[in-house]
Amino acid sequence: MSEFGFGVDIGGTTIKLGLFGVEGVLLDKWEIPTRKDDGGKYILEDIAKEIEAKLVEKNVPKYNCAGVGMGVPGPIKEDGTVLKCVNLGWGIFNVADELSKMISMPVKVGNDANMAALGESWQGGGKGYQNQVMVTLGTGVGGGIILDGKMISGVNGAAGEIGHIKINQEEQDTCGCGKCGCLEQYASATGIVKEAKKALNNTDKPSKLREVSYISAKEIFDAAKTGDELANELVEKLGENLGLALAHISCVVDPEVYVIGGGVSKAGDILIQVVQKHYKKNAFHASRDVKFALATLGNDAGIWGGAKLIFGK
Repeated sequence: MSEFGFGVDIGGTTIKLGLFGVEGVLLDKWEIPTRKDDGGKYILEDIAKEIEAKLVEKNVPKYNCAGVGMGVPGPIKEDGTVLKCVNLGWGIFNVADELSKMISMPVKVGNDANMAALGESWQGGGKGYQNQVMVTLGTGVGGGIILDGKMISGVNGAAGEIGHIKINQEEQDTCGCGKCGCLEQYASATGIVKEAKKALNNTDKPSKLREVSYISAKEIFDAAKTGDELANELVEKLGENLGLALAHISCVVDPEVYVIGGGVSKAGDILIQVVQKHYKKNAFHASRDVKFALATLGNDAGIWGGAKLIFGK
């Protein structure tokens, strides 16, 4: 049995890489810039060079390496075909086959949010649960679904795109996906800040947020923790929107636990409590007592998920 494997997480700015032992030990991790020149044609070449160099550095023969598991920011079919990655400049091609040819090792590929979910399920906030949904609250809202210990990707790799559940029929502003009223427009870091600016313009209520030169999700949660009325209203509205969306998801998935990650999750217990409160109000009775947990692997979740994908155990 192979003793080693690589996890790779391709982001728009950096590519994170990790060398893992088969039992879930992170032996080394590092990152390189994401070269998006010429339609991202250098990205796989750069990854291949890094993996080859690390094998030499650590004196790991290829026969002792399970291969590479990789997360990509876009929809991925089960055979490793990417269906366009706008952020990388990629069109439609089989990423797994291309990288596998370069390094002469097996390669498995999945959506980056799904990889983060798989990582948290394996060694993070969802460890010990076979059925879970991970929610990532960052610039956007992403998700990953694990059922019976297996990642659910869907036919087009779009399963878990929970940020694009429509929760507001009246919304006129357009989401990045082209629709209006998506969860991402309200529950992402970007969405929370946008809602805060609207609220500050539409009310004369005093708030610490009026003294902040640059409003961020962190500033909003920090103000709420001190009892700021307007900030608390914003956090409450976030909890209402996200709690409602997760209640809908439970009617289909019925998970044991929701693992909340992404930059916004650094708010901690205040976020978990408000989401859980509104979830319970809206959930079907059989799914009402689902657990909520914070993600623990941070920005490394994707490489952990990639390793789990290639080890397949």
